[in-house]
Amino acid sequence: MLLTIWSPKGGSGTSVFAAACALALLPAPGARLLDLCGDQPAVLGMSGDPEHGVADWLALGPEAPTDALDRLAVDVCDGMRLLPHGRGTGVLDPPAEAEAGAALAVALRDAEVPTIVDAGVPATPAARALVEVADASLIVLRECYLALRNATRSGLSARARGLVVVDEPGRALSSREMTDVLGLPTVATVRSHEGVARCVDAGVLTTRMPRDLHRAATAALRAVGLGIAPHGAAA
Repeated sequence: MLLTIWSPKGGSGTSVFAAACALALLPAPGARLLDLCGDQPAVLGMSGDPEHGVADWLALGPEAPTDALDRLAVDVCDGMRLLPHGRGTGVLDPPAEAEAGAALAVALRDAEVPTIVDAGVPATPAARALVEVADASLIVLRECYLALRNATRSGLSARARGLVVVDEPGRALSSREMTDVLGLPTVATVRSHEGVARCVDAGVLTTRMPRDLHRAATAALRAVGLGIAPHGAAA
């Protein structure tokens, strides 16, 4: 299965939530995490950014060999592999880039283990194609008028399975209002608190995921039909 996680506005916590979803699938059946933004090595506490990744694969165009994806993947922890962003600098015209993104989505969709895509703000043709071709997509949204406004203008919102709402104190909007405006269910709510930030800053998300973040990731995965195996989480 291929699940894309994206947001209409940057700074919504998409990368952290995508990583949490991949980790929530462990220890079985395992997972692959695709990084379209370049933030996952830092989120996962890795020592550095891999030099080669999916950006290099996409730069080859829609005829890029699918078996090369396995060679690009790096081990994060037992049962989980990261397809890093890489440093590809090739430039394709928009139709070719979109076709390459669709080819990538098909290759990942047919894999034995589920793939979670951190699509960030899908502004490129390749990223949009991944969202469109995926089996399911989820939108990560803060309770923010600008984020909601951007979501209503995105043609990708109609394809989403649901919303993951980041709950922040003092916001005027509620998750119910966001659900009503977009016509999509809220499948998970992530409470914004210092524990998540400390966990990511310390590089220990893979071993000490905050319990409420794990619960939200589990709820989101179940909403798209992915079964969850037991996994430890910090208090």
